[in-house]
Amino acid sequence: MKKLLIPIIIIAIIAFSLYKWAVGINNTAVTLEANAKTSWSNVESTYQRRNDLYNTVIKTVQGSADFERKTLKEVIEARSKATSVNVNVDDLTPENLEKFQKAQSQLSGSFSRLIASFERYPELKTTDQFRDFIKQQEGTENRINVARDRYNQDVNQYDIYTSKFPNSVLTGWFGFEEMARYKADPGSENAPEVEFNFD
Repeated sequence: MKKLLIPIIIIAIIAFSLYKWAVGINNTAVTLEANAKTSWSNVESTYQRRNDLYNTVIKTVQGSADFERKTLKEVIEARSKATSVNVNVDDLTPENLEKFQKAQSQLSGSFSRLIASFERYPELKTTDQFRDFIKQQEGTENRINVARDRYNQDVNQYDIYTSKFPNSVLTGWFGFEEMARYKADPGSENAPEVEFNFD
């Protein structure tokens, strides 16, 4: 009886150790995934702040009867598209993230053209709303960049943890998949052309 009890105790200890190890890997992966998802929510929140800020300027421009309607229409359409592209935090695939990023880039590009056209409308540049916008725009763009960087850091920690062996075996069984990172816009590696007009 004693000879049988010792192997049972050894097997029980090994089984309990394996269980604790598997639970530890799962719980750490859950925590890292949750951190990355929270970081993604912060990215969305900072983009929402920018959309709200852009909306204020759009309303200011709409009040100017002689402002270029085509440029304003492009911004309004791009803003509508950017706010309609949502990425489910539980489905952060590279394809979904690319759609979101493309919509945000289109909004940013059309809005840059709108701001550039303000040079021809000095009465708009003197309004309180426009001055407030200029003050807040730089800070908002910095917040977006910081939020994207933090998201990528959290995704990196999660991906490293879930991809390392032997964690990768268990995390695969538990259903943890690689998460998409936020990437630079295509062409952003090229230096922008700067033109100075000294008229």
